[in-house]
This record gives sequence, C-alpha cells and structure tokens, in this order.
Amino acid sequence: MRALIVEDDADLQRQLKDVLDHAGYAVDTADDGEDGWFMGDTEPYDAVVLDLGLPRLDGVSVLERWRQAGRDFPVLILTARDRWSEKVAGFDAGADDYLTKPFHPEELLARLRALTRRAAGHASSTLEMGDLSLDTRGARVFVGGQLVKLTSHEFRILSYMMHHCDRVISRTELVEHIYDQDFDRDSNTIEVFVGRLRKKIGPERIETVRGLGYRLTDPVEAGTDAKTG
Repeated sequence: MRALIVEDDADLQRQLKDVLDHAGYAVDTADDGEDGWFMGDTEPYDAVVLDLGLPRLDGVSVLERWRQAGRDFPVLILTARDRWSEKVAGFDAGADDYLTKPFHPEELLARLRALTRRAAGHASSTLEMGDLSLDTRGARVFVGGQLVKLTSHEFRILSYMMHHCDRVISRTELVEHIYDQDFDRDSNTIEVFVGRLRKKIGPERIETVRGLGYRLTDPVEAGTDAKTG
C-alpha cells in the first residue's frame, strides 16, 4: 500500500514516514501544498496524510483541488488542537478523517488502516481469502493458522491484492502501489515477488490472467485449475 505525507514540519514528517515505513507502506513526502497537490494529482495513492497549515498552498485548497479533479483516495487531515474550524473546513473540502496535534503514531496508523479498508470495501482489520488471512493491524500473514514470514515487498503485494481481491490487478498497478516515488521501478521484479509469494502461500492462490495481470483466488472454491504460469 502506498501513502503520501504532506507536512512542512521536518521532524514530524520524518517521524510519520518512519512509522508508515515500519508498518509496511511505501511512503512519499511533500514539504508544501504545491508539491503535495501535484504528487496527489499525478500518483495513485492508497491514503494521504495532509496537514492543513501548509506553505505555498493551504491544505484545504489542496484537498479541494484533488476532489474537484476526481481524486478519491482517503485523506486524513492533521489540525491544531484549538482550531475546530479547520476540521469543519477539511471535512467540507472532502476529508475522510482527522487527527489533532499532538497525536500518538499508533492512532494515526489505526485510522489509516480503517480508511484504506473502507475504501476497498472491507470492515474487519483481518482480510481473509479462504484459509489465507492478513492481519492489517499486526502486518502478519497466516495460511491455515500458521504464520508466514514475508519480506516487505512481498507483504505489500499481498496486502494490495487482499484489499482488492475481487478483481484482476495488472503488473503496472502493483508497481504503482508498492514502490515509493524514488524507487527504481521495474515491472519485471513483480513477477519475481509473485513467484516467491506463491512458494510461501501456495501457487494455486495467485492466478495469472494472461495479458492482464494477477487475481487472488481461494483454491477450495476455484479448484486446482488456476493458471500459475
């Protein structure tokens, strides 16, 4: 899952990036509203953390521009504790949730997890496909109740596929959602990661749809005819 942090306080931005990195997100950052607006307008994020008191372009204006352009990713706004009017303006502009400063990083993570789940149509913090389950809160994966150890990129791919298990996902889409902006992206590496995932969770769970991408399947429901080439 990929997130954008738009925050001009360097220390807070660094802290938030560390927290989200550790939680398994691919994270991009922006220091002001103009850069934040441009990144959100040109990149496909799964969630955005947006401070409202930004230089060059304030957070409410950034959010209004995104929504007017049809950018519908979940947005969590950050506001000063005594500025209730900012919260109202943020919600009116299209925010999905808010946090007042100072806040605990775990609360921010919990809210982001909830926003991304709801955006993908999930209510529970545990995503399931047959006996494959992904604990979004603990960033853990289980097959048949047994813990499976994944690398960060393997987890990001599986997490994205679990959030969108109702459709085929292209290699390009996976590249856009598991790497941050500065990463040297190569769609060929997706095949490598998918191959490793198949070895760890079972080859029949990830179907290759020729010319389109991958689809997560429940082997019990789908039988053993899923293509894994």
